[in-house]
Amino acid sequence: MAKILFVSERNNFTVVSLTKMLEEKGDKVIHSSFSPDELDKNGNDFRVTIIYAEDSKIEGLIYIKDRTIEDNKPIILLGDVNQKQDVMDIIPYQFIKLDFTRPFNIKEVAEKISKFVSEDASHLKKKILVVDDSGTALRNIKGWLEEKYQVILANSGTMAIKYLAMNRPDLILLDYEMPVCDGKQVLEMIRSESEFSGIPVIFLTNKNDKASVLNVSALKPDGYLLKTMEPNQIVKSIDEYFEKRKWKM
Repeated sequence: MAKILFVSERNNFTVVSLTKMLEEKGDKVIHSSFSPDELDKNGNDFRVTIIYAEDSKIEGLIYIKDRTIEDNKPIILLGDVNQKQDVMDIIPYQFIKLDFTRPFNIKEVAEKISKFVSEDASHLKKKILVVDDSGTALRNIKGWLEEKYQVILANSGTMAIKYLAMNRPDLILLDYEMPVCDGKQVLEMIRSESEFSGIPVIFLTNKNDKASVLNVSALKPDGYLLKTMEPNQIVKSIDEYFEKRKWKM
């Protein structure tokens, strides 16, 4: 079930009918006006935002724009030509993944939105790059995380750096004890490049003795996880990390 934020100033026939059809398809629709306070109260755990552009408010559109850029969540736009243009004057067009111009067939709109939300779900998952020289460890971690996250695997520091040159994950899980190019060296390379120095890095390690923990902590990663932890604890720790990071932004 996808959670959809539907932003409109009016609870008219289009809004009511479209909401009903989306909910019949299994989606959960949350309504909000363009008030920044009301938008804020609805949180950001929705998958997509629908904007019904009739009577849209500038302050609300600015709030949606800022949150959209921060969270990279897609927008679906409804309205006539002039109403849509008012929205696109504020919100960058690249974030508007679907738009519908009045008059439109509400049933067709509902079907296209539901299909988009379903197909786009995997692209909205946080991307995690896992770097480990052990194929077994990579497969295990991928299996634990892939239900909630997009998981990319790299079996060496060199492969990780090559990936980062073209892509930006939301988190790197980095094995601390790799041969040849160890976790410390990879972290130093990541931090030295301005284009991906801000990507958070959590170390993976087998050692939890005091000296090892101090060595890892001294490198100032964004955290570290023991490979000996239960899989559900590793997943929980990553969930909690993203939740805490969300509130720091």
